Amino acid sequence: MFTFVTLAATLIVFAIAIVAIPLLRGKTTAPWAALGSIGVLLLGSVGLYVTWSNWTWPSAVAANTPAGMVSQLARRLEREPNDLDGWLMLGRSYAALNQVPLALRAYERADRLADGRNAEALIGMAEILTVQDEDTLAGRAGDLFERALALDPKAGKALFFGAVAAMRRGELPVARERFATLLTLNPPAEVRPLIEQQVAALDRAISGKGVAAPGPAAVRVTVRLAPKIAPDAKGDAPVFVFVRDPDSPGPPLAVKRLSARFPLDVELTAADAMMPSRAITAGKRVLVVARIARSGRPEAASGDPFGEVSYDVGRDGTREILIDRVTP
Repeated sequence: MFTFVTLAATLIVFAIAIVAIPLLRGKTTAPWAALGSIGVLLLGSVGLYVTWSNWTWPSAVAANTPAGMVSQLARRLEREPNDLDGWLMLGRSYAALNQVPLALRAYERADRLADGRNAEALIGMAEILTVQDEDTLAGRAGDLFERALALDPKAGKALFFGAVAAMRRGELPVARERFATLLTLNPPAEVRPLIEQQVAALDRAISGKGVAAPGPAAVRVTVRLAPKIAPDAKGDAPVFVFVRDPDSPGPPLAVKRLSARFPLDVELTAADAMMPSRAITAGKRVLVVARIARSGRPEAASGDPFGEVSYDVGRDGTREILIDRVTP
């Protein structure tokens, strides 16, 4: 059970990272309101997943490893291919083990058996698609979440991701309504205040009483990879570029998630802020860090290659960051 919980938590953090980062690009009609939601995205989704997950372990095989249980379930479904609940469980199992293509295939089989009318199958497909490609939240994944909500208006994960998708589309009243509905579903005590704060921020955005739109201050860098680091940077690990205030600990002033295709030309502005109260401003000296996240997560981990450079906002032009070190 501990192994399952650990694997599931890892998948949740990865999924939320790739969903949350696009919100930092300011694509809504009130970008500062969306940016303030990062705490909800990172912490809220974990709590919501625990609260509304449908995961169950078959008691007859509780002593086996998760991989062993999944293998037994897959073999049983070969004999019983019309078992809808079995395919749903197999989708959850593969997702927990981070076997993304197999999880999607299992959910698609469940969706076909249910003739498109099972909310859990739709939500499972949408989550997997979002993990594979963040842009699908504005396409197929977003449509699947909408279909799931039509079947089950109180589906916790569909409400959460549906609210995120609505914010990306600039539909703030829809996002506000869905976050408010989440509050009626008895979310975990540590998550409720974050959702309440998001609802309040959306209320201010909708009424036009929020923080003024950020100014044009920007940080521009070109990220290159040192030859000696190249062997440690193989694979499809993402690159995170952070702007930090060296005089004030806390969340970065801005962040972007990019594919590791060097050299990278990156521009970060207040639209990439994590919090409206902490944004890039002209006249500020900041530290820009580029890090290859071998784990796929934004948190620094041992072995992650990185580089950094000091930057005077409003004075410096494009500066170069050379990724030439490895996190201890």
